[in-house]
Amino acid sequence: MTVQLALLSLGTFLVGTNGFVIAGLLPDIAAGLTTTPSGVGISITVYAAVVAVLAPTFATVLARVPRPGLITAGLALTAAGTAVTAVAGDLPTFVAGRAVAGVGGAAIVPTAVAAAAVLVPAARRGWAIAIVTLGFTLATALGTPLGTAVGHVGGWRLPLAGFAVLAALAAVVSALLIRGVPIGAPQSLARRFSVLGDPRILLTLLSTVFTIAGFNVAYIFSSTYTGDATDGSGALLAALLLLYGAGGIVGNQVAGRLTDRHGNRRVASILIALHLVVLAVMPLAEPSFTALAVVFVVWGFAAFGTGIPVQHRLVAIDADRAAVAVSWYSTAVYLGIAIAPLIGGFALQVVPPSEMPHVAGGAVLVAALLLQAGYLVGRRPDDPAARSAA
Repeated sequence: MTVQLALLSLGTFLVGTNGFVIAGLLPDIAAGLTTTPSGVGISITVYAAVVAVLAPTFATVLARVPRPGLITAGLALTAAGTAVTAVAGDLPTFVAGRAVAGVGGAAIVPTAVAAAAVLVPAARRGWAIAIVTLGFTLATALGTPLGTAVGHVGGWRLPLAGFAVLAALAAVVSALLIRGVPIGAPQSLARRFSVLGDPRILLTLLSTVFTIAGFNVAYIFSSTYTGDATDGSGALLAALLLLYGAGGIVGNQVAGRLTDRHGNRRVASILIALHLVVLAVMPLAEPSFTALAVVFVVWGFAAFGTGIPVQHRLVAIDADRAAVAVSWYSTAVYLGIAIAPLIGGFALQVVPPSEMPHVAGGAVLVAALLLQAGYLVGRRPDDPAARSAA
């Protein structure tokens, strides 16, 4: 069981790294492809948009496909798409490779998280989800900083090629070792969309969109507002991202255990409030690398911890449709990633780079309000989700 969860976590690590590693290599890739950082940023939007659209589509159309085969195919596509980006000679080819990798990500993410929820007893769901989504945390804790550091030393193509090889190897191992994941009952497209008619689910998903958008505005554009603290050093920026990811690892695991113990509402509310506080004070810490390093650790703890109780909430609202709700969670995550470069790019035209954390905080504030609204509407005395949130 633990081995299977570890492999599922590796899958989300590879998908997450594909989504985030571009942020640390943005200037280098732009120079290599003779384009602008904003042009390369489009590839982040394309990748995220592909995952956002196809994740629920695959969950419906491929409902009868064995889960191990779907995860293996997703990893193979991730490997192929990442390999294309590693050898791309121009921006269109680079974006096309990102799109192919996005198709693979769409097959992996909802399948892996939903599988985690059914591979363990209900009492350990929070822990299992935390193990699988740990891959996303490790993508920022190790994948992005390592990719940034290697890219600055050996060129941006080298880390992308390395991740392509790792995804190919993961596809082979997953095909051999992932077994016994039950196939959920097939859902029609109409039924899949019907879960959005539940205001508790819809508001929780909208909250996720804005939480992820806020996090990514601050993360993707981190090089624009950390220049004073890092003096433009790629190595120091990679160190900040590493510290952010380390905080995320702790937050991910702590949030899973706290959610099982105290319920998803209390834990989600505390962590999203902490996220707001961190973004509010971040500009004050920017002149000092040491102060900013501490802030990045706490930021990672709050940002990555929040996703665990939110996913637990979606599963608890209606356990029979948990896989459907989780597939929409993946869509919400990648919609947030997709709109972040657009929000950040627009914000840089009207505010100084030092204000980017506050722009991100505005999105997280909207997320906090939507999250609480989702707990307040449509609750019934016999609602099992209400009991699990207590």
